[in-house]
Amino acid sequence: MIACLTIPGFELKAALRKSPSLALCPAALAPEAGGEPLLGPVTAAAEAAGVRPRMRLGEALATAPRLVLVDPDPAAAEQAWEEIVCSLEDTGFAVEPAAPGVAYFETRGVERLYGGLEPALRRALAAVGPAWDARIGAATRRFTALAAASVARPGQVLVVRDEDVGRFLAPLPLTLLPLDRQRYEELESLGVRRLGQLAGLPGGAVAERLGPDGRRAWGLARGGAAARVRGRRPPAELAETLAFPEAVGNELTLRRALGALVETTLARPERRDRFVRKVALTAVIVGGGSWRRTLTLREPSADGGRIRIALASKLAELPGPVVELRLELVELTEPAGLQLELLAAGAEDRRRLSDGLRQVRASTGSGSVCTVVEVAPWSRIPETRALFVPRDD
Repeated sequence: MIACLTIPGFELKAALRKSPSLALCPAALAPEAGGEPLLGPVTAAAEAAGVRPRMRLGEALATAPRLVLVDPDPAAAEQAWEEIVCSLEDTGFAVEPAAPGVAYFETRGVERLYGGLEPALRRALAAVGPAWDARIGAATRRFTALAAASVARPGQVLVVRDEDVGRFLAPLPLTLLPLDRQRYEELESLGVRRLGQLAGLPGGAVAERLGPDGRRAWGLARGGAAARVRGRRPPAELAETLAFPEAVGNELTLRRALGALVETTLARPERRDRFVRKVALTAVIVGGGSWRRTLTLREPSADGGRIRIALASKLAELPGPVVELRLELVELTEPAGLQLELLAAGAEDRRRLSDGLRQVRASTGSGSVCTVVEVAPWSRIPETRALFVPRDD
């Protein structure tokens, strides 16, 4: 069986851990800075007042004037989610996190350990804890397990057998499918509002009308394809933190602090000869809340300058002054060397130079890498003999 654990509104619940009293008030996760003014998850009191997730901020405040906006705290959410996943792994499950608040795991290897399917799922709920209001769905297909977890009550384990998949999915809404908003509206205009109605249509007609996405949604509405759950690799857990004596908003100071963090983190003895594949930069914003960006390098590298340049462009996205900066090496490669070909070293050097130029261009803009082109070598004025032309290759 494939089990799916879901925690609805996980980002809001993680942000409310610092202010648990707000969980009983009309509260919602505030929109991200620079993004669309759409609310995130909302509390039960806010939902009772008429506020819904993804509602526009102005409409929500007009509906519930006493609505409390909670600043997003992605760093706290990431830490809380890592604790939950580690608790499941300590219980014996191989976990595949899909998103913060959603994870898949198989029960085949632990059912005998805990005395059956449902006792194993109950053990998984106990590992998460009652404070998160988690729920678990189980089936032989991933999408069916996700659908079961989506309709289960907090603290409930819902198991869907193979013979009941069609009857179970038929009355569920189309919003469970990964479709664009326009596709939902198009299907509703055709009178298709339930998974059973979509599953009853001919697959070829759905693919012709909605394209590949529609064909995939049609397959999911019929239970989805069989797929194995692949447990994640253990995280590297290498991190360094730099706390400022007062809030810093100057980008030059933040770049220098980032450079010091990169050098300090790469010098950790735990890294040894391993290259960095994925990094995360986290900042604590003055006044509460946090900011987090994750970056996967084009090639695993241990070059501090390259990692610093790749992360420096993210500092421009900070929503406010910073009181703490944290760098994490999320994923490392296995200990290995990097050996160039003896006879093709020139080609390898040119490839590395090209990669470096692309990295600089991605960090500083399309016109930052230029080449010198002679246009009037006969001119007596040095400034008119050549021009800087942006290099695009």
